[in-house]
Amino acid sequence: MYAILLPLLPLLTTLMVAVGDERSRRARTQLAIFPIGAAFCGAVALLYIVATQGPISIRFYDPISTAALTFPIGFYIDRLSAVMIVLISGVGTVIYAYSIDYMYQDPHEPRYLALIGLALFVLLCLVSSANLMMLFLFWQLLSYLLYLLAHNHTHAGTLEGAFKTFTLLRVGDIAFLAGIVLAYALYGTLEFPVLFAKAAESPVTLSPLPGWEISGATAVTLLLFIGGMSKSAQFPFHIWLPHYLYAPTPATALLHAGIINAGGFLINRLAPLFGLSSTTLHVAFVVGTLTAIVGATMMLAQNDIKKTLGFSTVGQMGYMIMECGLGAFSLAVFHLIAHGLFKATMFLNSGNVIHKARQEAHFPHADRQEEVQAFSPLTWSTGFVTTLMIPLVILLVTHGVLRIPLLESQGTVIFLFFIWITSSQAILTLTRLRAVPSWEVSAAMLVTLLFVVFMYLFAVESFTAFLYPDPNEVAAYFKAAALPSRLFDLMILLATVMTVLSWCYLYLRAHGRTVWTPAWVEGLRIRLYVLFMNRLYVDGLYDRFGQTIAQTARHLDRRTER
Repeated sequence: MYAILLPLLPLLTTLMVAVGDERSRRARTQLAIFPIGAAFCGAVALLYIVATQGPISIRFYDPISTAALTFPIGFYIDRLSAVMIVLISGVGTVIYAYSIDYMYQDPHEPRYLALIGLALFVLLCLVSSANLMMLFLFWQLLSYLLYLLAHNHTHAGTLEGAFKTFTLLRVGDIAFLAGIVLAYALYGTLEFPVLFAKAAESPVTLSPLPGWEISGATAVTLLLFIGGMSKSAQFPFHIWLPHYLYAPTPATALLHAGIINAGGFLINRLAPLFGLSSTTLHVAFVVGTLTAIVGATMMLAQNDIKKTLGFSTVGQMGYMIMECGLGAFSLAVFHLIAHGLFKATMFLNSGNVIHKARQEAHFPHADRQEEVQAFSPLTWSTGFVTTLMIPLVILLVTHGVLRIPLLESQGTVIFLFFIWITSSQAILTLTRLRAVPSWEVSAAMLVTLLFVVFMYLFAVESFTAFLYPDPNEVAAYFKAAALPSRLFDLMILLATVMTVLSWCYLYLRAHGRTVWTPAWVEGLRIRLYVLFMNRLYVDGLYDRFGQTIAQTARHLDRRTER
């Protein structure tokens, strides 16, 4: 019963802020942080209990019944839930403490702070839900809270962004609900352990159209994945996130406590079900890859600090879903936690920058001294050799010396290439350092390389062993997510070529040389920049689509009246 108190503590924060007179408002808002802080301390203790004693299952014996559906209310806290509870309560504590001064003297501060406590309560209940229906109900509440947390509904841009967020999330929620109904119709239960067991023991084949067959697990997981796509801002549902950035900075930081990460959590929560469908995992891989590319590209074309961070989040959520699509569920959870902690603090810091820029007309201060770009052969050689030698050395050592059949495991090679690409990006960034001796930059490259490699190895070993202790289960997920060999080889070849070309381009630029390109390529580059700066004009397409639906509805109403 100790676990029941944790979600209730943020509700105590809500009550402390919302109930009281204006004179004690400041004192109440400051004291209200303690229940959230206590929830974080309790979450750490709960994580230890679950890790040492096993999952906690709490069942309330008064089930909610309808004509066709019966499900109990309860909590199921395993290691995944416990990790998420620690993340949500920890980030929530920081965000609430930041909001106390950030929203000071705002007339709607009590409502806003009370909603933060309520949002944390809903998030904690969502990750602790014992069945799909409970998870969906709290999933719905999050959508409503996102609308309310936009805060300043008198501002036209804020209200429009909140409405678009609410509308787009409804589309995904419809698919989510359809997946729940289909799962109950096929397997007769929504309880997680029982649902997974029945789906594995009794495969079902559906025929939605003549001559077209689809497995029941694929149909259910595809519908549930659409719900995860909308909440995690996957393309083409990504447009709600940039519009939501009109909300207060702490609210956009709160997204990273578990709201924007909900798609990755959903797939991990239902990993045994998603592991039964290679089709859904392949779809997740394609959607995640496209979102990562589109989000990162649009981020580079933005000139607003919060929009830059917002599209960066879109790209990172694409990486997270792509990792799930490759069967690397534990790596996706590691990515979810690391990104949530990092990007939440980035958004809070952007709030400081925006506040300071409004107070000081010349902030940020422009540095008019242009740095001289000097080419260092040692720096370039260190980066070039290390980024190209990483995969070769690891493959030869593990496969040849340690006798591990690495080349036969597509999932392990995927881990290695995540390490390689991330290391290459970090080292390429370090080459832009100026006024530093080349040997120091080279040393920084090597330290960065070792840090990234060991962090990824830590994620692979520790998180996989912690969240999925059964090696056979992990191997089954990788096998289900395995790509066609030709496509996999093509991906590795493209990654290698792009890394080599990046270093060659850097070398030519350092020597004042340029790569000849046709005139139409330069024109295409400018057009693509404008296209991505305007976010692929997807917003306009959605607006026209909405106007068309509204006009059609009005036309039908007139015909009905006649």
